[in-house]
Amino acid sequence: LVATRVPRSIGLYWPIRGEPDLRPWMAQTCESGVRIALPVAVARDRPLAFRDWRPGRLLGRDAWNVPCPAEGPTFVPDVVIAPLLGFDPDGFRLGYGDGALDRTLAATSHRPLVIGVGHPSGALATVYPQPHDIAMDWVLVGDGQPRACTGRSKTP
Repeated sequence: LVATRVPRSIGLYWPIRGEPDLRPWMAQTCESGVRIALPVAVARDRPLAFRDWRPGRLLGRDAWNVPCPAEGPTFVPDVVIAPLLGFDPDGFRLGYGDGALDRTLAATSHRPLVIGVGHPSGALATVYPQPHDIAMDWVLVGDGQPRACTGRSKTP
């Protein structure tokens, strides 16, 4: 799915609390020349910033105490891969960030492709989205089959 878009940069996440661990894939993708970024919560109730990540890079802790690049310039990646606690068919998600991803997407000048990854058990009929929630484009769960979200574009 991501390869069909040939992204120059991908924003990922550092896994916490049982989220899918994509760190081996992150390292492989970085070695292939794609710019990898991790989110940084600079302050609660603010949009996330994305900073370059490479294997072996010094990590610090952000406002949520999650590992993140300790320094470097920020940028908006072409693709954002976000962990899912829960998700619905319209592409709305539940996560741990208190709306941080939604604030980030609302603040960007260009909308990245957003892909949620999680476990099949996270599928819900609805997450009861609020007016400020922003739907993802695609969801990938345990079977590896991409699911287009009805609330967003179907073109990967």
